Amino acid sequence: MFPELGNGGYDVAHYGLTLDYAPETNRLKGTAVITARATQNLSRFNLDLSGLRVRAAAVQGAKAQVAHRGDELLVTPATAVRNGELFKTVVTYDGTPRTLESDDGGMEGWIETDDGSTALGQPTGSMTWFPGNHHPSDKATYDITVTVPKDEDGDPYDVVSNGELIAEEDKGEAVTRHWRTEEPMASYLAHVSVGYFEVHKGWIDDDLPFYVAIDPDESEGAAEVPDLVSEIVGWASERFGPYPFSSAGAIVDHLPGLDYALETQTKPYFDKAPDEALLVHELAHQWFGNSVTPRKWKDMWLSEGLATYAEWLWEEERGDRNADEIFEDFYDGTDAESEGIWAFPPADPPSGRRVSDPPVYGRGAMVVHKVREAVGDETFFDILRTWSRQHRHGSADTQQFIALCEGKSGKDLSELFDTWLFDEKRPSRM
Repeated sequence: MFPELGNGGYDVAHYGLTLDYAPETNRLKGTAVITARATQNLSRFNLDLSGLRVRAAAVQGAKAQVAHRGDELLVTPATAVRNGELFKTVVTYDGTPRTLESDDGGMEGWIETDDGSTALGQPTGSMTWFPGNHHPSDKATYDITVTVPKDEDGDPYDVVSNGELIAEEDKGEAVTRHWRTEEPMASYLAHVSVGYFEVHKGWIDDDLPFYVAIDPDESEGAAEVPDLVSEIVGWASERFGPYPFSSAGAIVDHLPGLDYALETQTKPYFDKAPDEALLVHELAHQWFGNSVTPRKWKDMWLSEGLATYAEWLWEEERGDRNADEIFEDFYDGTDAESEGIWAFPPADPPSGRRVSDPPVYGRGAMVVHKVREAVGDETFFDILRTWSRQHRHGSADTQQFIALCEGKSGKDLSELFDTWLFDEKRPSRM
């Protein structure tokens, strides 16, 4: 899907990102400390980095040579790294971080807002603000520390990122905030938002902290978001298994024209106040997509189909339609979200730019519903909980999901998956 994104030869364990960002000029200075283990002997290796200038690099404390070619940073250490060796790479860089724009006008990367900026990484945007191995299968833990100068009135900006707020320091003319993600995370889920936010903190079931940041321009429409986050996480935990991270939350920004939300880990990002269905979808991703991450971009239907089906389950229990009725509305094309779902098979997007098209969502959810019909509710929810447990904080692919469905049900489901997941034609009802 994205042949130039991601690199072989090593497995990243941790990113330590220290950033200085000036909202007034949109300038970024960064130091990335990347701890990785070599999976082969490395005389040189690549990192993905787009649009920023590298000032220096070191591997294992010794100066390294670098060559920047397009979006690839070629690093040549002074001494080759041996297979199996845990090694540390430090890259110092700066510049104006890029906003990437797709053919249809969609934006990702580092995006300026009316009061700061936000960084969104799916599928390629994370390379615009830190160097790394930007492939969904290489997950790592993160420390993200951001320093931002106070505004012209002397007021501090808020900085919100993944995981938990470990420390914050007022340095007089600037404020520093340190966020830590202790569970593995795919780089496309890494996130930073700088701006002014109303912060809501609380607990879910007395042991899971949540942190919800809401742009004041969206506060009226998003008034129920903190309570809904708590309710939805509790609801989903009963159906999909224990919540997989050490904190929950959401970021409700004000970014007209973005027109999408993203399941950034622990705190999904919304460009405006979301409705209940969208909140359910992005929070369901914490299980399907974030904790259990697609091994390849072609497996994206496992994230989007299951998260879309979570919306169906929520409506089934709280809305006007049950899942059978929603399925029929998608099949007949009467559901508002059903347009375009027959363009290609969910498990075979024709190109990288189409991995987030309607078949991956709507028809992906239809595949999930057909599995539920075939195996019954008890086995179906056992499959979802087992999937979340077996691949917790890891990566998985389509064939593993099919094998689990068949193993749990004791049924040959090949015709079902061939028809609904892989066939190019609109299936007849079966």
